[in-house]
Amino acid sequence: MTIDLRVIHTTDVHGTFFPFDFINRRDADGSLARVATYVEKLRREYGDRLLLLDGGDILQGQPTCYFSNFVEPHRENLAAKVTNYMHYDAVAFGNHDVETGHAVYDKWITEVECPVLGANIIDTRTNEPYVRPYTILERQGIRIAILGLLTPAIPHWLNEELWKGLRFDAMVASARHWMQVIRQQEQPDLVIGLFHSGAEGGITTAEYSENDSLRVAREVPGFDLVLFGHDHHRFSGTVINTEGQSVLCLDPSCNALMISDVLVRLDIRQGKVAGKHIDGSVVNIAHLPESPSFMEHFHSDISDIQAYVDRPLGESDSYMYTRDSYFGNSAFSDFIHRLQLSITHADISFNAPLTFDTCIPHGTIHMSDMFNLYRYENQLYVLRLTGEEVRRHLELSYDRWICTMHSPSDPLMKMERHWLSGAKRWIYLFSNLAFNFDSAMGIDYEVDVRRPFGERIRILRMSDGRPFSPTATYRVAMHSYRGNGGGELLTLGAGIPHDELKNRREWQSDCDQRHYLTQEILRQGTIHPRPAHNWRFVPEEWTRPAILRDRRLLFGE
Repeated sequence: MTIDLRVIHTTDVHGTFFPFDFINRRDADGSLARVATYVEKLRREYGDRLLLLDGGDILQGQPTCYFSNFVEPHRENLAAKVTNYMHYDAVAFGNHDVETGHAVYDKWITEVECPVLGANIIDTRTNEPYVRPYTILERQGIRIAILGLLTPAIPHWLNEELWKGLRFDAMVASARHWMQVIRQQEQPDLVIGLFHSGAEGGITTAEYSENDSLRVAREVPGFDLVLFGHDHHRFSGTVINTEGQSVLCLDPSCNALMISDVLVRLDIRQGKVAGKHIDGSVVNIAHLPESPSFMEHFHSDISDIQAYVDRPLGESDSYMYTRDSYFGNSAFSDFIHRLQLSITHADISFNAPLTFDTCIPHGTIHMSDMFNLYRYENQLYVLRLTGEEVRRHLELSYDRWICTMHSPSDPLMKMERHWLSGAKRWIYLFSNLAFNFDSAMGIDYEVDVRRPFGERIRILRMSDGRPFSPTATYRVAMHSYRGNGGGELLTLGAGIPHDELKNRREWQSDCDQRHYLTQEILRQGTIHPRPAHNWRFVPEEWTRPAILRDRRLLFGE
């Protein structure tokens, strides 16, 4: 006889619960409302033989999350309300879930009706997992173990106050330990890994490896299926583990545009599993109709969030485009720079565009626009850096985003060509993550594109006319992700040991930066965003035509 199980997996939903983009004030593809349609149909066929799992990063992203986490925190968290309504069987922790802080995620844990998993999230008081390391589900006599793991890079990105009392162990070592426990104590028929860590690569240091999902699948025998996320890259493939067994590995990217869909067929002989046939893929559900029952159930929540994002804050007398930030000074980046310097009275500000390509419109600014202006719930820090550390920080930043030009016809931007299968055309994207492209304000400087890495940045002076010194110490404002070592610009770039960063910090904000940006717009009423013109690419006879060419490739301009 055979028993068929169906496993559906979402990850990196980032608050995309409903088919609306509350940030850009328009309908959106994907969403858990469409996933619900897919799941409801399968449940009619499979009943309790359908397993629904989520891999983390559900508490941050769209205004749905911010509203629930920080504006109306006394209500049941909307992420819990949605997962409970859809009857998820297990969920894993994501790094952006931790980013919300203890008050939010501890409450969410108590509200979610299914197990929250994280075997390598350790409570330092007890030396035991902070949440359940794994769960056992039983379906028609079949015992299914689901083991949760989280990327251990959290301390290198987030303020310690957000994860106080926790540590994050290496994934491979944790998986080995808990696989032994599961095999000995639970004797499961099927083992599923539910990981919030990318396929492979990412940032790897002597202390941690960011993306280890495929490594765990290869090096820790016992997994039949590994479902993962975090890197926002679609993946569908198999790896062969150290015992020669094939392990299916799936990542459905982000924002509930896709899901992992797996059919597990178990051959049963004399009451025991004699064979397993596992087949699955990543399925695009972006254009399915939303579930009417789901939408009706959450009607009042949608109305409340809509009223929140529709709130007018002030006026802007010009447009602000993220894309301008890559080619020189921009009104977008410099508005944030000015605010950071105004709040902190620091000497220098570091800032990067946190969204690849977005626009704050001319005219009325609504609360929704603040999620484009500032994507994450970062705090604001001030760190003490020497002038040479400032320069080296910028050296690595610009090396992430520009090439060394050897002739006027060379490209300026580091780009890669990608085939867009849906549109059947090639597009160009940056080779690296744009949220690590820091520029600076408070200093006047040039970026000589003819020079190699390490020799490009020439700091001319402080912008107020004072001389700049490599040996002087400066107060530098930056967001908390950067100040905690995110992107490695301070560690690998400036050369500051990670464990020294906290000692360099002399001030941190109480609230997230979006809060301060909102308050500033409310205070001013009308804002006048303008570029500061404190830095430029040189020589301009090379860079000006290169910028025009590269803008056309990246943005079609």
